[in-house]
Amino acid sequence: MNLYEFFQGDSNWWWVLPVLIFAARVVDVSLGTLRVLFLSRGMKLLAPVVGFFEVLIWITAIAQVVRNLDNVICFFAYAGGYGLGTFVGLMIEEKLAMGTIILRVIPQVRGEELVEELRRRNHRVTCIDAQGALGKVNVIFSVIRRGDLPEVLDVVKSFNPQAFYTVEDVRRANGSWRQLRRCKPQPQVRPLRQAAGPDGCPGTASVRGESRGGGTK
Repeated sequence: MNLYEFFQGDSNWWWVLPVLIFAARVVDVSLGTLRVLFLSRGMKLLAPVVGFFEVLIWITAIAQVVRNLDNVICFFAYAGGYGLGTFVGLMIEEKLAMGTIILRVIPQVRGEELVEELRRRNHRVTCIDAQGALGKVNVIFSVIRRGDLPEVLDVVKSFNPQAFYTVEDVRRANGSWRQLRRCKPQPQVRPLRQAAGPDGCPGTASVRGESRGGGTK
């Protein structure tokens, strides 16, 4: 007995088959979106596994549609599942935030303070001088994890609300920036003021050493 015969046996269950087709399409299209994401990230082992279940679910759904060509509701369920599955796949991909990206920022004002703040937060930053339409500008480059993008953009907007920036995916990156992000942001430390020497020029302050047995002479 196939699904068509089962649902035709009781008229009260006519809506179950379209719902199942709709749900199957949501799942398989979402898996298709993730498969493309894994391929773009170079995950050669995970992408085929996801593709296997994607096609398996798709075959099951399309077989039921073909067996019920006289049921127009199944057509709408199939198309609606495709549309919602695309949306769900994009939402999942956004939540996963996998991979690395390159961020380019052109601040409206000089970006020295922005560069220092990003470096304080353990982001590798490269700053070069460029010529814009209104004069000299700074172009700031940084390769970051995709999950760190909201944090970095908040920093950029706090220093330059009108800054122009672009974001691009990076297929492969190599370097010490991966190890650098494991460290916690270091607080800003102001340099100690040196004590003045006898002649009034900056010198090195003398420090007395003490021990538990008594002071040093």
